[in-house]
Amino acid sequence: MTQVFALVDCNNFYASCEKLFRPDLVNRAVVVLSNNDGCVVARSKEAKAMGIKMGVPVFQIRELLEKHQVVAFSSNYALYADMSARVMRTLEEMSPALEVYSIDEAFLDLSGFESTMNLADFGYQIRERVQQWIGITVCVGIAPSKTLAKLANHGAKSWPKTGGVVDLMSNERQRKLMALLPVNEVWGIGNRLTKRLEDIGIRTALELADAPTKMIRQQFSVVVERTVMELNGESCIGLEDIPPTKKEIVSSRAFGERVTELTMMHEAVAEYVHRACIKLRHERCQAKRITVFLRTSPFSDHQRDPYYSNSRSGELSYPSDDTRDFLHVASQLLEAIWKDGYRYAKAGIMLSDFYNHSAVQQELFLSSDVVRCNSALMGVMDQINEQIPNSLYFASKGTNQTWGMKRELLSPAFTTSWKGLPRVR
Repeated sequence: MTQVFALVDCNNFYASCEKLFRPDLVNRAVVVLSNNDGCVVARSKEAKAMGIKMGVPVFQIRELLEKHQVVAFSSNYALYADMSARVMRTLEEMSPALEVYSIDEAFLDLSGFESTMNLADFGYQIRERVQQWIGITVCVGIAPSKTLAKLANHGAKSWPKTGGVVDLMSNERQRKLMALLPVNEVWGIGNRLTKRLEDIGIRTALELADAPTKMIRQQFSVVVERTVMELNGESCIGLEDIPPTKKEIVSSRAFGERVTELTMMHEAVAEYVHRACIKLRHERCQAKRITVFLRTSPFSDHQRDPYYSNSRSGELSYPSDDTRDFLHVASQLLEAIWKDGYRYAKAGIMLSDFYNHSAVQQELFLSSDVVRCNSALMGVMDQINEQIPNSLYFASKGTNQTWGMKRELLSPAFTTSWKGLPRVR
C-alpha cells in the first residue's frame, strides 16, 4: 500500500487565535510580541503585507505600527495551547493516525484513502471542518513522504489559487513544484547545508532530488541522503505516534525589570523550578540533575552595566519529580553563582538526566510509603492548578513577582478562564 501523508498547518496561528475572538479585527493587521513585549513573533497576513519582519524589535517599528493602526498583543500561551488542542482533536477524528509536530502543525496518515476518495477533496474537507468547528484557517499538503508533504504545504500557503490544498501524489507535480523552490525550503536543510549544497551547484529542491544518493552520503550524511530519498517519493520517516521523551526541560524568562537583589532572584528560580517540574510530571519522567543559570544583558553598555554570566549544576541522590527536592538544590546552586552589584536580565533552570517514571531504582533508605505520598501530593497540586491556575504554590515563589515579564498587551484567556469569557451587552 502506498504511503500517504498530509501535513496540516494553521495559518498565522498566534495572530489567528487573537483575531478569532475579536470580530473587529477581521481585516486589521495584528502582531504578537515576544516575552516582555520586545519583538514580533507572529504576524497576520495584513501585517506581513506591510513588510513587518519576524523578530524585529518593537521599538524599531513603533511609528509604522501607530501609522497603520496595527494591533499588538502580548503572547497568550494559555490561549494558543488550548486552541491547538482543539485543532488536534478535530484532526484526530479525521485520520487513523496523527503526529503532533508542533503547536500549529500535524502530520496525518492517509494511507488507503486514495482508493475511496479524491485526496485533494479530502484536504478541502479538513480545511472546512477545522474552519467551521474551531475558526482557524489551515493549509494542507498531501504527498507520499513527510518531506514532500512539507513542500506541498508550503505550496498551499504560497499560492492562493490552490485554495489551501496541494496534492503531490503524482511524480509530475512533485517535480514541477520542486523546480520552483530553492533548496533551503526543503525540510531539514538549514543555512549551513544550503551554503554547502549551493557550492556544488545544487540550488533548487529538484536539483537535490536528482543528486546521486551515493555522492550525497559521501559528502554530507545519511540524514541528507534520506532527505533525497524522501524527495523522490520514498517514505523514510514514519509517524511518531508517541512523542519521544525529552532529554531535558528548560524553564527560563527574561525579567520585566532588572533583578539586583538575591531574594528576588530566589523567587524567580523557584518559579522556574515549579514550571519545569510540572512539565516533568506531565512527561511521566523523573530527573536527577538540575542546572541553574543567570546573566546580565549582553546588549547593555558594559562600562555602566558590567556583564556577568554563570551557571552551576547539581544532582539529587535519587531521581525525582517532586518540586520540593529541586527547590532545595536550586537554592544552593543559586547561592554559589550569585554576585552582588550586577543588574540581572535573565535566569533559568534546566532539568536533565531523565528516568522513566515506572522504572526507577529508589534510594535504599527511602520508604516506599513516603514516595507514594509525595507523588500523590504533587498530583493533587497539579490537578488543582489545572482547574484554577496558580491557586497552589510554594511560598519560595513569592507573592508579588515584580520581576515578572511584561505582558501589558495580554488578551483575555477566552477559553481557559471564566473571567476571560467575552461579555455580550
